[in-house]
Amino acid sequence: MAFKQSVSYWPLSAAGEENWKTVLDIGITGVEMPPPDKYAALCDAGFTIATICGHGTLEDGLNKRENHDRIFDEICANLEVAKKWKIPNLIVFSGNRNGISDLEGAINTIEGLSQVADEAEDAGITLILELLNSRVDHPDYQCDRTPWGVQVVTAVDSPRVKLLYDIYHMQIMEGDLIRTIRDNIEHIAHFHTAGNPGRHDLDQNQEIYYPAVARAIHETGYEHWVGHEFGPTKDPVDALRQAFQQCRIA
Repeated sequence: MAFKQSVSYWPLSAAGEENWKTVLDIGITGVEMPPPDKYAALCDAGFTIATICGHGTLEDGLNKRENHDRIFDEICANLEVAKKWKIPNLIVFSGNRNGISDLEGAINTIEGLSQVADEAEDAGITLILELLNSRVDHPDYQCDRTPWGVQVVTAVDSPRVKLLYDIYHMQIMEGDLIRTIRDNIEHIAHFHTAGNPGRHDLDQNQEIYYPAVARAIHETGYEHWVGHEFGPTKDPVDALRQAFQQCRIA
């Protein structure tokens, strides 16, 4: 399998530390956004910490110039954390529109990411700008469509500034997942999964056919992380085993 599979901390936490080895044995070897006091235990258990947040305030982010100095400092501090723990990605956020036009928001986000791109390159850490839906989960979030995100990372023009393509969120906003992924894979450095509707298990009760999406990702040659970020509705270990199998490429 070309890509690796990870899991956000909250489903792993629901599974319990006594089941960490079971999750590793399933083939899920990365953990995303764990609390700092769990870093050592997770690494000792054999997990890679695949992502942490690069700065605070998802809603109040890079699309406002007045935030740039704060976010620069926060990202630089978290780059040091990422280097220490060998974390490959920091998640960054556009923030909500709050009346800012898409053009102005893109210009501001490009400026904010450009200011810290050199630091990310020097650290060897990728800043991944997350695509989120603004219809259901994150009203007014600005980076809510792939073309907007591609416009931003293309303008920054750094190998260490890419997109986090969340399959669940983009199914809500755009659909046409496989074509979009194939057309934009050069701009994508991370994926998230969840079932839609509900943001739950990757099962028969949701509309995304993950085996086809996973195969399309695999066929692009993508080698990074596909992370499961959902709330299990059944036993968390069983839900993660099912998610792994849905995205497993033999």
